[in-house]
Amino acid sequence: MNTQVTGVIVVGAGGAGLTLATELALAGAPAVVLDRLPGRNLQSRAGAIQPRTAEMLALRGLLDDTLGRSIDYLLVGGHFAGLPVPLDYAAWDTRYPHPVLLPQDRLEAVLEDRLADLGGQVLREHLVTGLHQDGHGVTVTLITPDGGERMLRGRFLVACDGAHSSVRKIVGAAFPGRPATVRMGTADLLLTGDVDRSTTGHISSRIRTSPEGHFAMITPLADGLHKLIFSGPRTMLAERDAPVTPEEVREVLRATHGGALDVAEIRYSSRFSNASRQLEHYRHGRVFFAGDSAHIHSPAGGQGLNLGVQDAFNLGWKLAAVLRGEAGEELLDTYESERHPVAARVLALTRAQGVVMGPQRDGGIGELRDVLTDLLRLPDANRYMAGVMAGLDLCLASPDAAAHPLLGLRMPDLDLDLVDGGRVRFSELTRTGRGILLDLTGAPLDAAAPWDGRITRVRARAEAGAIDAEALLIRPDGYVCWAGGAGLTETLTRWFGPAGSVAAGR
Repeated sequence: MNTQVTGVIVVGAGGAGLTLATELALAGAPAVVLDRLPGRNLQSRAGAIQPRTAEMLALRGLLDDTLGRSIDYLLVGGHFAGLPVPLDYAAWDTRYPHPVLLPQDRLEAVLEDRLADLGGQVLREHLVTGLHQDGHGVTVTLITPDGGERMLRGRFLVACDGAHSSVRKIVGAAFPGRPATVRMGTADLLLTGDVDRSTTGHISSRIRTSPEGHFAMITPLADGLHKLIFSGPRTMLAERDAPVTPEEVREVLRATHGGALDVAEIRYSSRFSNASRQLEHYRHGRVFFAGDSAHIHSPAGGQGLNLGVQDAFNLGWKLAAVLRGEAGEELLDTYESERHPVAARVLALTRAQGVVMGPQRDGGIGELRDVLTDLLRLPDANRYMAGVMAGLDLCLASPDAAAHPLLGLRMPDLDLDLVDGGRVRFSELTRTGRGILLDLTGAPLDAAAPWDGRITRVRARAEAGAIDAEALLIRPDGYVCWAGGAGLTETLTRWFGPAGSVAAGR
């Protein structure tokens, strides 16, 4: 049996898998993407891009195309648990202070187009049935579209194959957490009647509940469609694979909207739950997990797709550095140490939101909602929760660098005047996927010369008061890992490998 060889096997062509594949392709690291489906899932599924994800897409020049495919609806601020207080993302100094309404299949189209431009592709209708790893790589057994069997070998494998990950089951990775207590459905459908056709507003205005336990949240899609997320007594009893019927949807709409709305057609539908689970470890030998294969939770707050895409941005450049011989495999251990706590916090927040968003109003839930609403109207509390929900507050450890207020935080997308002429945004400097050493005062940074094959040195000036640093070293995923002072050589070595190691010369 023929065995194809590559650098990384990516299993799953959803948001996380395609992001990872484009990062690897950009870095010149060979990868093969496998997906069991014949094509993209056209159901809207995840519906919004949060500000930090928008910033990361901008780092690679993908945001304009993404925004061009978004839904013409301005979500006014973020939300926590659907409470009627917009979270002010602008308090975090971002160019993208609003969630972007974007069905998941449209983001996947953007990523797959970029992957094709970079020479990559997705092998559709390829099912992983077996996996074996040794000290040098991973070999998978595949069923191909014609029903045949083939082998594929890579140095690493990354499972991005969703909540019911086949790779996770094959590896036997522990997936502890809390079982479902609430069952819900989602449908992309055509509605008739008094449909809200406004193009702006806060998500709280689109949520309705009933005393009998029904829940409905309706948001617009393209071509006259709307997305309905719903639950109710009938839905709670439905099997996971049972089709969503018009009668089930009508029952929810009658309970939450009276006779104002009816369903004309259901285009796509699926069921999900509030089960909350996370892998104990994201790395199992040479097998890594990202996105829903590593963590599952309810969709409260619109975090899932964003969490997976950001997993992939964290892991992609690290895998590429190891494959190119620039860094040792110990760099890959930072993926789990950085991303596992982020997902753990998201799981806790989605569980909390589930309690607050539920249709029940007994047991003090109504009073809790009132207290939280008042708290979120306080500027400091609003800013804190906005940073959490937008993904803008993350701070990563950088133990080699001298202390600085920017250390570990995302790099602001500043306007910069290049010393050699021209004006750019910082995000325009990151399109190659390299790290950036930004010289803002003409400080001598010759010590970084041995890393020129792996980072880009840029001399520029920022507007007065925009940033308080002589120089900054920014990782490929946009986080500041050094901000002047001692430790530059140590930080370069930690994140980009030792001086004199093999470089790709991109």
